[in-house]
Amino acid sequence: MTSKQQQRVDQQHMLDALQLAQQADALNEVPVGALVVSKGRVVGTGYNRCVADTDPSAHAEVLALRMAATTLDNFRLDGATLYVTLEPCLMCCGALLQARIARLVFGAREPRTGGVVSVHESLRLHGVDHHVAITEGVCADESAELLRLFFERRR
Repeated sequence: MTSKQQQRVDQQHMLDALQLAQQADALNEVPVGALVVSKGRVVGTGYNRCVADTDPSAHAEVLALRMAATTLDNFRLDGATLYVTLEPCLMCCGALLQARIARLVFGAREPRTGGVVSVHESLRLHGVDHHVAITEGVCADESAELLRLFFERRR
């Protein structure tokens, strides 16, 4: 696949993740959406459900990884890509490493708790035997705007 083709694929999957984020928003959850793609097929989706599920681990990424693992009947998601509208936190980065996700594509940076590039670089730790390729900024403006509007309504 050429880089232009990859950019188009990334854009489309991120638009799908934004639709998932809007579902979280409709539940008054922080609007973050995620999906896992393996061999060109969406195998897991999720959006934040911490409040609805009374579960602090119910982040979009974790829910998408859980669904993907169930779909593929394997907790190792070798070769898979996770698309998420917001830079993952440390917990979600740990889950990405445990799942052996090959690639992460995210939209907006999270300047307070970002575990990928903003605050921590937890996917690039020395001594960790798995590394994740990172693409950031896909639909970043749309992701950031959805979050901005959500928090504006809450003030």
